Amino acid sequence: MVALLGPSGCGKTTTLRMVAGLMDPTAGSIVVDGKEITHTPVNKRGMGMVFQSYALFPHMNVEQNVAFGLQMRQTSKSDQKRRVAGALDMVQLGHLSKRQVKELSGGQQQRIALARALVVEPTLLLLDEPLSNLDAKLRETMRTEIRSIQQRTRATTLFVTHDQDEALDMADRIAVMNGGLIEQFGSPTEVYERPRTRFVANFIGQANFLNARVLSETGSAAKGETHYRVAVDGLGQFGAVGAPGLTGSTHELVIRPHRLRVSLQPAGTETIAGVIERVNYTGDALSVAVKAGDRVLQAQMPPSSGDLPRTGDAAYLSWDEQDAYLLPTPVKETAA
Repeated sequence: MVALLGPSGCGKTTTLRMVAGLMDPTAGSIVVDGKEITHTPVNKRGMGMVFQSYALFPHMNVEQNVAFGLQMRQTSKSDQKRRVAGALDMVQLGHLSKRQVKELSGGQQQRIALARALVVEPTLLLLDEPLSNLDAKLRETMRTEIRSIQQRTRATTLFVTHDQDEALDMADRIAVMNGGLIEQFGSPTEVYERPRTRFVANFIGQANFLNARVLSETGSAAKGETHYRVAVDGLGQFGAVGAPGLTGSTHELVIRPHRLRVSLQPAGTETIAGVIERVNYTGDALSVAVKAGDRVLQAQMPPSSGDLPRTGDAAYLSWDEQDAYLLPTPVKETAA
């Protein structure tokens, strides 16, 4: 399951529609399973697609909607009946086979659209923001449902989303898109923990960015990375990790808020002293803004049974060296 993730207008849906055959690319080629299909008609590509609006036929009941693709392929009546029943059971809606589309909830319509796409046993399943019309709680449920169905059917799936949580939760690989280009392609862990560009780091999750001069290498880290000693103006020197060969230049240091530890007492030698500017309580977490020098750093901490930190309290920030990651591209020096 591959996610095309990015902001509105970055080219996600355009890419999906070209793969589906609904738009012609101006250049390049589309290859599926080693076979070029760039100019293959849409009805010959053998794909299944779930549109953002679901595009169910209002004059047909559930069973007829799911069977439509099989009818177009002139599948036998007996095979249609068997495969439609199997698809409806897969999405746990077999008991609603005779119900009209207008009588279904949003989540049920979404699952019927998925069953209609899967019943034709597609070479590739395409999902265009399939959860955007659902409320927040139902989106979480349907993320699990779609992922479970995809894993059971083992259908190679390409889906479009602008929701980073959706992509991180569902996808095996994520293509982060920006301005028509893929900025990074990798596993959810890779794009979140080791972003290659500032855009990726900033778009997926929250991040603190600090300009850090890379002073020296201090050893080899895991996965081909290197340990460094870096200096951040006004805050001091710290350990960090990054790709090899960064010594002698300035790079942005990325630290995720939940990797920052907040203490009301000094904790160790490599800490940043600051003052709490803001505390947001969301039930399962505290979001804390700490002003350190001329910067405000965002941190997250679990709520405790004791008193919550308050605005104006002194605070000390620390982190593990492997959680401070240097972006590979140097910071451009501004002219004096």
